[in-house]
Parts: sequence; structure tokens; C-alpha cells
Amino acid sequence: MAAESSVVDGLDLRELVEKAKAEGVSLAGPGGLLSQITKTVLESALTAELDDHLGYEKGDPAGRGSGNERNGRSQKTVHTDIGSVRIVVPRDRNGSFEPRIVPKHARRVEGFDESVISLYAKGLTTGEIQKHLAEIYDVDVSRELISKITDKVVSEMNEWQSRPLERVYPIVLIDAIHVKIRDGQVVNRPIYVAVGVNLAGERDVLGAWVGTGGEGAKHWAGVLAELRNRGVADVMIVCCDGLKGLPEAISDAWPLADVQQCVVHLVRSSLKYSSRKYWGQITKELKEIYTAPTVEAAQVCFDEFADKWDSKYPAMTAVWRNSWEQFTPFLKFPAPIRKLVYTTNAIESLNSRFRHAIRRRGHFPNEQAALKVLYLVIRNPIKNRPNITGKISGWKDILNTLALFYGERITEN
Repeated sequence: MAAESSVVDGLDLRELVEKAKAEGVSLAGPGGLLSQITKTVLESALTAELDDHLGYEKGDPAGRGSGNERNGRSQKTVHTDIGSVRIVVPRDRNGSFEPRIVPKHARRVEGFDESVISLYAKGLTTGEIQKHLAEIYDVDVSRELISKITDKVVSEMNEWQSRPLERVYPIVLIDAIHVKIRDGQVVNRPIYVAVGVNLAGERDVLGAWVGTGGEGAKHWAGVLAELRNRGVADVMIVCCDGLKGLPEAISDAWPLADVQQCVVHLVRSSLKYSSRKYWGQITKELKEIYTAPTVEAAQVCFDEFADKWDSKYPAMTAVWRNSWEQFTPFLKFPAPIRKLVYTTNAIESLNSRFRHAIRRRGHFPNEQAALKVLYLVIRNPIKNRPNITGKISGWKDILNTLALFYGERITEN
């Protein structure tokens, strides 16, 4: 029977449950059943810790003349995942007892901080978290404490941003999301994110960098130099959205890399210069270009497209002419690889989670606050939603095809 019924500090939890039912005690909230159970468990654990510290249990004659003994109890309120709990903490006469379950001066037990961080990662502001904890758990927590809790991830984030990377990534995807940051005044700032696919077919977010909005080759040279310094010696394909100066910086960092313009970004840019009533027709004709079997066939399709639309939307056709050199590399690959590199959709699914997290905030007080939220989004995947990390389906076939194109750069690694 003892195995079936948990006993804590002499109290049968089943009896506690039955008592709560009889008295109509609610499950959660102040004085609720979960709160009573948590109080009982914490106090029992503290008593056991003191027993271990003193070397004898309460009432044991072995404690006489031991040089230290129990010295009453003090009360304190601690914040837990189920709300505020008022507990009594046993003391020893020498003052040498240092509890580990609820350390001295601690007002939060393990798990509470992670709950706050999880709410922060889901997009709640410090004020909303404060209100949520007060309404749901009856916990009165200041905004300053919430900020202090979430700041605990900054050192972890810095380690993540400077961690060593793998030597070879067959594919790297680079994209940007814009956030509002208060720097004297509130301005839109880009945050660039790079995702690498390693030789095992696993995706990993390599880093995130806050830009100023007017970056060129010099800025990107610094970002890519950081990736090289962290160990990335070779990349076969880099897919990006035509960011200013990026193709040139990629060629400087990895001279053998193919730079692939994101086709989805090209299509979106095209639609910006055309009337909505033609969008269906234009996207259908553009698809014939980027699904062409060869570069030559794509050129023929584009020439026909340009003849038709040049006079009406010259800026639209110019988008493709200016990007043609970076658009065509993926056309040499079979369908499985084309699907991976013709778009930065893998990052865009991450960006959608970023947008969800930043939507409620309006703006961030500084760069670190913005990066902190995005890092938490990366660190804490959302249940039942696609995860940016993880292995690519059918990777072995893709790797074999990459080996045919890139030879020893793949096989020797």
C-alpha cells in the first residue's frame, strides 16, 4: 500500500485530496489543492534536508550533545509554477543550514524562472507577464524581477552566438526580419539570420546580427568573417534575397560558393511593380522561367516574358535582369536540390515565429532586448509547429547529388 499512496511528512496525499473534495477546495489558485500539496512537499523536503545536515531526525536521542540542534522555524513566501506558497523553513542553532530546495533569500523555486522565460518567448511583454502571473497564479512579481529573470539568458545567448561551427555546410540560407528599436528614436532595424545545413542534413541557426539598414559589402564581410572565424571554411550554395553587398562578400569569404538569389523574393519583388489584376498571369509565366530544365530554356522563357511586359512594367523585368546571374545557379540541379535552395522559406518559417513574438511589443528599448527575444524563439520550439532545426527528409539522395556536383569538397569531409 505504501507504494500506491504517496506519504509526505506523515500526510497521506490521498487524504489531502479527499479532504479538499469534501471541503470544496479548488484545484488551482490561492489555497487550492495544488498549492497545499506544493507547500507540503517543499516543507517535507526542507525537513529532510535539515535531518541530513544535522545527522539525525527530530526526536532522535543521537542528537543530544551533537553540537547543533533544531532552532524553530521561520516563514517565507515563494513563487512557484502554480502560484505563491507560504511555507515554514526549519532552522538550526548554529545557522549553518543551507537548504538547496529553497535556498536562503530565494523567493522563487526551480521552474518558475523557466515559466517566465517561456511566456517572454511567446511574445508577452513584461507588463503582460506581470498581469498573467497575478491573475492566473496570484503571484505579485515586479517588472524589474521579470526583466532580471529574462536577462539570465543573455550570457547563454552570447555563448550561442560565438560557439564553434562545423567546417563545411553544403547550404547556407540568409534572410532578414525588420524590428522597431529605440535608439534615440524608434527606427526600423533589420536583423539578419543565417541557417546552415550540414553534411548530415541537419539545419541549424548559425547566428543573428542587428544591422543599421544601409549595409553594403563591408558590413557583410564582417558577418561572414565571423562565421569563418567560428570554423566555417567552405560553403557550396548560399541562398539569399539580394541584400546589398552580400553576393560580393560571399565570394570573398567562400570563393567557390554558388550564390543563389531567393526565387520567392524575386517573384514578390516583381509583383510590387505590377497591378494586382495581372498577378495570377505574371506568377504563372514566372513559374515557367524558374522551373525551366536548363539555363538556356529559362533564358528563352524570360525573353518572351520581357517582350510581353517590358513596355508596361519595365521595373518588373529589370528585377530579373539585374538578378539573373544570382538566379540561375540552382537551374543546374535536379528537383530535390532546387527545392532546398531556390527559396529561403526555411528561414521564413522561423521569421513568422519571430513576428508573432515581436508583434505585441511595438518596439524594443535596445538591440540586446530584440536579440534576446529572437534567441528565445530559436531556443524554445513551438509544439505542433515546424521546427527550423532538425534533419531534412530524403537527405541521403540530396547528398549524393551534391557530391556529383561538388566532388571532393563533399566526399573528403
